[in-house]
Amino acid sequence: MPISHYYRPAPVLPASVVATLNGSIKGSLSGVTRETCFNVEHGDLTSEGRSRVEWLISETFDKASTKLSSPALVASSDTTVVEFGPRLTFCTAFSSNACEIFKQCGITTVTRFEKSIRYGFSGSLEAGDLDALKAQLHDRMTEMEYAVPIESFDAGVSPEPVSTVPIMKDGRAALEKINNEKGLGFDEWDLDYYTDLFINKLGRDPTDVECFDMGQSNSEHSRHWFFGGKMIIDGEEKSETLFRMVKDTLKTSNMNSVIAFHDNSSAIRGYDNVPYMRSSDPSGPSKMEIENITLHPILTAETHNFPCGVAPFPGAETGTGGRLRDVMATGRGANSVAGISSYCVGNLNIPGYDLPWEDKSFDYPGNLASPLEIEVEASNGASDYGNKYGEPVINGFTRSFGQRLPNGERFEWVKPIMFSAGIGSMDGRHTIKGSPEKGMLVVKIGGPAYRIGVGGGAASSRVQDAANADLDFDAVQRGDAEMENRMNRLMRACIELGDKNPIISVHDQGAGGNGNVLKEIVEPAGAEYDIRKVYVGDETMSVMEIFGAEYQENNALLINPKDKEMFGVLADRENCPYRILGEVTGDGKVVVKDSSNGTTPVDLPLELVLGDLPPKTFKDSHIPGDAFKPFAFPSDATVATALDRVLRNLAVGSKRFLVHKVDRSVTGLIAQQPCVGPLQIPLANNGIVAHSHFGTTGTVVAVGEQPIKGLVNAAAMARMVVAESLTNIMWAKISAIEDIKASGNWMYAAKLAGEGAKMWDACVALKEALVSLGVGIDGGKDSLSMAAKVGDEVVKAPGELSLTCYVTCPNIRLSVTPDLKADSSSRLLFVPCGDQSKARLGGTILAQCYNQVGNETPDIEDFSTLKNAVFVTQELLTESKILAGHDRSDGGLIVTLLEMAFSGNCGIDVDVPDTAGQGSVNCLFNEEAGFVMQVKGEDVESVVEAYKAKNVPCFNIGTVTSSTTVSINIDGKNEISSTMQELRDVWEETSFQLEKRQRDPALVKLEQDGLKSRKSPEWKLTYEVKPTFENVMKSTSKPKVAILRQEGTNGDREMSAAFMSAGFDAWDVNVKDLLDGKVLLKDFQGIVACGGFSYADTLDSAKGWGGVIKFNEGLKGQFEEFRRREDTFGLGICNGCQLFALMGWVPSSGDVLEEERQPRLVHNDSGRFESRFSSVKIGDSPSVFFKGMEGSSLGVWVAHGEGKFYFPDDKVYEDVVAKKLVAVKYCNDSNEPTSEYPFCPNGSRDGIAALCSDDGRFLAMMPHPERCFLSWQWPWMPEEWEKDKTGEDVSGPWLKMFQNAREFCG
Repeated sequence: MPISHYYRPAPVLPASVVATLNGSIKGSLSGVTRETCFNVEHGDLTSEGRSRVEWLISETFDKASTKLSSPALVASSDTTVVEFGPRLTFCTAFSSNACEIFKQCGITTVTRFEKSIRYGFSGSLEAGDLDALKAQLHDRMTEMEYAVPIESFDAGVSPEPVSTVPIMKDGRAALEKINNEKGLGFDEWDLDYYTDLFINKLGRDPTDVECFDMGQSNSEHSRHWFFGGKMIIDGEEKSETLFRMVKDTLKTSNMNSVIAFHDNSSAIRGYDNVPYMRSSDPSGPSKMEIENITLHPILTAETHNFPCGVAPFPGAETGTGGRLRDVMATGRGANSVAGISSYCVGNLNIPGYDLPWEDKSFDYPGNLASPLEIEVEASNGASDYGNKYGEPVINGFTRSFGQRLPNGERFEWVKPIMFSAGIGSMDGRHTIKGSPEKGMLVVKIGGPAYRIGVGGGAASSRVQDAANADLDFDAVQRGDAEMENRMNRLMRACIELGDKNPIISVHDQGAGGNGNVLKEIVEPAGAEYDIRKVYVGDETMSVMEIFGAEYQENNALLINPKDKEMFGVLADRENCPYRILGEVTGDGKVVVKDSSNGTTPVDLPLELVLGDLPPKTFKDSHIPGDAFKPFAFPSDATVATALDRVLRNLAVGSKRFLVHKVDRSVTGLIAQQPCVGPLQIPLANNGIVAHSHFGTTGTVVAVGEQPIKGLVNAAAMARMVVAESLTNIMWAKISAIEDIKASGNWMYAAKLAGEGAKMWDACVALKEALVSLGVGIDGGKDSLSMAAKVGDEVVKAPGELSLTCYVTCPNIRLSVTPDLKADSSSRLLFVPCGDQSKARLGGTILAQCYNQVGNETPDIEDFSTLKNAVFVTQELLTESKILAGHDRSDGGLIVTLLEMAFSGNCGIDVDVPDTAGQGSVNCLFNEEAGFVMQVKGEDVESVVEAYKAKNVPCFNIGTVTSSTTVSINIDGKNEISSTMQELRDVWEETSFQLEKRQRDPALVKLEQDGLKSRKSPEWKLTYEVKPTFENVMKSTSKPKVAILRQEGTNGDREMSAAFMSAGFDAWDVNVKDLLDGKVLLKDFQGIVACGGFSYADTLDSAKGWGGVIKFNEGLKGQFEEFRRREDTFGLGICNGCQLFALMGWVPSSGDVLEEERQPRLVHNDSGRFESRFSSVKIGDSPSVFFKGMEGSSLGVWVAHGEGKFYFPDDKVYEDVVAKKLVAVKYCNDSNEPTSEYPFCPNGSRDGIAALCSDDGRFLAMMPHPERCFLSWQWPWMPEEWEKDKTGEDVSGPWLKMFQNAREFCG
């Protein structure tokens, strides 16, 4: 098919990127320009079809700049032009979404649509510079250079035929050969076992498909051989496996585990009669209703380390996607709610920003991305995927470490950690998967197969080496969050059928691809499949690749034949692809046939390849630790200079660069996300989610990890991990300490000398600690090849144990955060939880910051004090006697105190007793377990006595000051005298350095410079916040509002809850419902276009959504008729705001403006997605939504990448101002409207946040009031606005907006 080329100007490359490019070459760039080329593969296009394509790919107010076959960038003597686009055999998610848009717009002949980027370099380039620039400007895993405009996507690749491996003739040598060629990862045990299997049990040669499948499905990554294997440590065979030890912790914990160690996630018993909001009929447009169900919290946690090292952005994307599928594939289907994202990398080596402890002599391998690139791009990938899917991030951590230890070994996260965990919920009726029975259908749902993720399971199980670079690149996947969103909606539709849920069993596709999941789903019964029924996106794929590729966004299900038709209806409504691949046979074999040629590429007995295989044996010995030396504090250092280093350490410093690019509010179920206090500083102790918008039970989650301590003492590290988890989770009211369950995730180079022994020690200590506390482990994952070859040296990663704890909350409002409250009469109390005579510095941040590890680490020898401290703290939460609280961990007590001051935007005056008698440095920087809390002056005596009654020491150490001065003393001697702002600037510096590499540096500097003068927002309300009147809520004739969603939107559930809470009947309406004629807009009084990423914002925000309406005449007519009615209203939020602007529904209520004059929403000035709790001021406008709210200022969630109101025509803007159609503006801390960053997160003129139509019935608003209409959804609220945390009224200030809409309806 022919390819047409359309050229459109691309956004200017950020100055930070240009600076990075200049730093990578010997010459110099004077300028870099960019241009987008849309490569459109199509059949015959009518003039109308081409016109529609051109509308979709052009900017509405600047159509002339998009040109067919005429690039603006042309090579010359002054300009070098290069172009990069997707591999020809690699159909991108961008293309998939674009083609779907074209199809829905009536353009059926576009078969592929890829975007390439053209760069024009001007300046003085020297030899090798162009290659260096090319290397940085494209992803060699998924992209290639286009030397000339491509004429075809045909790469000339033919599928490789299935071959047999001649084991019967050549024996084990044949298996060794394919093992080396394909990187299967077979060890000696595997080679012997599979040789015997085929020669002596099956009596035949295996196919290459079978060998490849076994290499993935039975890899360490998939089967966890080490954790279940026999352990011989220092010559002594251990009586227990690692698995047995962690599972034994459940025996001494409360028996509240619902799922433990036998599903994709773990689950604990939740609450009965949770008011769960659901669609009354998921098969079509229907009213949302509340059903009281038993709802269980679920948790999963895993890593995606190898892919993020090779290709950070797509690696982290698919890590997030895989973990999301783990959640949704729990039981017979479950709901994802919120995520946890974390990263461990090597030395950052930020250009122009010296961190003195980083060893500049270290080399890094060319087959892996640099630690700095991974830190930025992996977090970008995870954030982007979650944002588009619709999952908020509520917790996490990050570390940077690289050091050569005294024994000469280099430890560094050259191979990084990308840790992803997720909290979800499940209907109590769906906890147990059904067993496969003969005749059941095996269904795959999700996107098509591509030649990606080939060999990922095996690749993740080996030490990364440049020699395997090509295999490693083949093994990384690509992510399509919009497809995962569709798949999730299909899963949720099935779940919400309750007892009629058609899903009998579900498994997510991950390591091993089809080969693994299609065996797991039918074990032990067996099944027969036709490989040609797999949904394939690349016809050049071989059978081996179709069966083994780990392409993403796929689940496998079992359903009964009688449910086939109903399931098809649900899938069709959500436009989620599905294929019936085969059926359960009951003969215990998995047989894969190829209907194209009659062959059988796979014929394997499940018992022999997936059953209880014999355990492997692993041997290791301890490496003597006598090379470790005591920490030596430099003679020329002071507490102040040490503090400067510690505050700049990535693990301690601000995580601002992570939290503002990821959605933290979507779902409207978030009671605690990473930011706290009046300035929303990222310092939360834990994350909290609600089970429902209509109740106050929930789940709290917290993570503990202390890997650097494990370099010195693995057992102490494990104990400190437990202590950190507990002293983070305890700041929320929980059902019981013994109800806490946890996922234990292990990231070690376990098969390298000394590391297996460390892991054994850590596991023994972990078990003992948890048993003493009554806490149990109910799940976890391992990644045991955490090393990379750098030249001739193997660099191990520090052994990492992450303990992610979760537990039920009877009342999510009973929690406290670290931010100190402005109460000068209050007191700061310090509660140590370990041996007060110890102040050990081994493995601490202080030691790292002086390029040491020490020889004696913090530890907790007796957990009784800690358990009692948690118990007392819980009682004090119930009594509302704690104002703020924070644990002592990375950086020590001095960091704990300062972080509480930073987040409270206040000063402190403290005097700490040196109970260990080891001096100020040890006293302030040791990381022994403990915590600090703020209590009211009148409660000090009773609080201290409460702890002492349980034999827990408690010290009154100081006060909050009315100024911002910081005075820290040890036994009366002053060690730190400064201002909070000066110290906070140091703590923020590393984060801002990273921020400049992902946002416009000028705007980053503006935020950084302005932070020191920030104050608590001076919000005010001009109305009284009240719950909706009871008679309105109980009315039997409520107005109907259509909560309209499109493929990729994700904010419809919280929107439904907001309107239901105001007295509406909220209806779930898919645009496809309207296209199919299942419902008409004339049946509704209100329509709401929800937030999210319709079609993943492909072809610009809301462009696809708008195009579907514009180019379907019947649908377009319905919208126009609805708008003309005088009794209707419309609300467009975020993506819906972009849609309303695109359709011309604001600012005019009459004739729609010409497209060239119509205001549009364009990219934020920062160049990034912005997630913030921003201040806004409600103006005097005709909007029906804001009657009685005029003049109010308040906080609201913001989460968008294209939120800048742009007026192509100044006259339109002047008319908007004259008619007072700017309904809401962003404002600063003094309530003054502003366009200054970051108060205005997008750069909108005069800080515009919302526009209304001149008749007031339609509102287009970028912020998300539906995510904060309840008081507990607010991340911070002025004390005088807070409601009784034990009362029934949870209404928040934004509820009034939805109540106003209800009043408009009469």
